[in-house]
Amino acid sequence: FHNCNLYAIVFIVIFVCLLCPRSKIFKTTPRYILFIHLVICDIILMTLLTLLHLLSYIVYTLNVSLCSLIVLLATAANYKSQMTLAVMSLECYIAVCYPLWHSQICTVKKTYIVIACIWLINALNLLPDVFVALATEPLEFFHSSVWCGNKYMVFPVLVIVWFTLIYTYLRILFTAKSAAADAQKARNTVLLHSFQLLLSMLTYIYYPILLKLQSMFPNSQRDIRFALTVFINIMPRIISPLLYGLRDKTFQKYLKRHVFFAKSM
Repeated sequence: FHNCNLYAIVFIVIFVCLLCPRSKIFKTTPRYILFIHLVICDIILMTLLTLLHLLSYIVYTLNVSLCSLIVLLATAANYKSQMTLAVMSLECYIAVCYPLWHSQICTVKKTYIVIACIWLINALNLLPDVFVALATEPLEFFHSSVWCGNKYMVFPVLVIVWFTLIYTYLRILFTAKSAAADAQKARNTVLLHSFQLLLSMLTYIYYPILLKLQSMFPNSQRDIRFALTVFINIMPRIISPLLYGLRDKTFQKYLKRHVFFAKSM
């Protein structure tokens, strides 16, 4: 029953995320390109975390090589998601504080270059750990089985992301009064990005809470894992894109059109 509920939740989220617009405006606007990249990263992360949860029901322990691959990909997706939030805040800051330069700085080509840089930085941050593990661990270790999970998913990138969010918020806060309306909207957007980051950081407390609750209630381990997976790993990834997407007027029109089409079908 729990597994069916989990599948249903993930299916709904992926269905909503796949409604990401295909019209021209969403392919030629840096803000929307970044948002879609954020949603894709969240979909990948949710899928992998859900896969780990389901496998814990079926086999409990996983081959180290498979576990390492899943955890590495999930960590990479979470890392890219947080970096994308920082870039979205910078784009918002440029739009308000440097409106005349925005169209020259924030172009579609440069947006894709930034996304490529996020992937490159992500790889440079994670691959050294992979090479160290391959060089130091014996071959038998990668053929063994372990309970799969990453208990220490903390990165220096969080400091950079938080610094970027605080810096852009303060700069927008002190923007000239002539742009008060735009500045107010931008401040709200940066605050929303901060809330999104807080939601994404819940992933880091999953295993400490899981281990603590399992030690307190040893007879309810599966129920505890299911509840934490839904409320810490899945729900934040649902709320985050929906909050950002539904407050955007262009997205609202697009979603209303698709919801109306779905009802008519």
